[in-house]
Amino acid sequence: MKAAVITDYNQLPVYQEMKRPSVNQNEVLLSVEAASVNHLVRARASGRHYSAKAALPLIPGNDGVGVDQAGHRYYFNANGSLAEQVAVSTPYLFELPQGGDAAVIAAAVNPAMSSYMALKARLGDDKVIGKTVLILGATGSAGQLAVQISKQLGAAKVIGVGRNPQRLAELPQLGADAVYALNDERELAAAVTDIASADIVLDYLWGTVAERFLHMMLPNRKNRHQPLCWLEIGSLAGADIKLPGAALRSTALSFLGSGVGSLSLADFHQYLPELLTQIAAGKLILPITQYPLDAIATHWNDSGNRLVFVP
Repeated sequence: MKAAVITDYNQLPVYQEMKRPSVNQNEVLLSVEAASVNHLVRARASGRHYSAKAALPLIPGNDGVGVDQAGHRYYFNANGSLAEQVAVSTPYLFELPQGGDAAVIAAAVNPAMSSYMALKARLGDDKVIGKTVLILGATGSAGQLAVQISKQLGAAKVIGVGRNPQRLAELPQLGADAVYALNDERELAAAVTDIASADIVLDYLWGTVAERFLHMMLPNRKNRHQPLCWLEIGSLAGADIKLPGAALRSTALSFLGSGVGSLSLADFHQYLPELLTQIAAGKLILPITQYPLDAIATHWNDSGNRLVFVP
């Protein structure tokens, strides 16, 4: 079979022949219809992500849409998805409803899960209803979906903060009630009361951005007893923050992480089917760009729309 292959962590993937994956007990061989490339896939393919453990050579990719020999169609989670075929352990198969574009589903599920699972599984069912949600990194694919998902789950107000001015201008069409440019100090200073009113933060950036917003928000909260749950999802602005212990003692601030390791397989089986139904039905909007898999090296580092490869 043909696949994208990483032979050196410092090199682009190459499109080449690979041995068809062997199928062990409790595994299903799928023909891949579409698989996406995202920050997690690139980080694992470069050896930088904390969950990157595979030996080289390796086939990158961690999820996608595929069909089994009986014609059943699934969203799946498995390493090596950027290939014509992949072996998937049965607990990581999620049957799809009829309809829906394979490329759209493959592109949207991973970024949509980041906020959906954070709000449903980590924060708790119905905890977002009537709340104000602040999204740091709202102009990325995951952030755009987080705006829509927060609204669908009942948020009374969604505030989006991001760098991309074009995407920022589009967020109100997706449900954002207020948007602020991350690099506009004057705008952020004028909006500090609004930003500081958040009940929930979906943080895709962490690092220096999280530090900056914590120092901005905590002293300006009208009611320090008002709970503020900070959901750390990504670390695009840095892996660490400095936070005085007094910040935790003087406000009702709590931190939760959401990602690989903090979510159980049972969580995914409980919550993912409804998300898949929404995506397949076109209820979540995400711009995508798709290419044939043999163009993997040329487009591996493309930015902009969510990137999908089709074998």
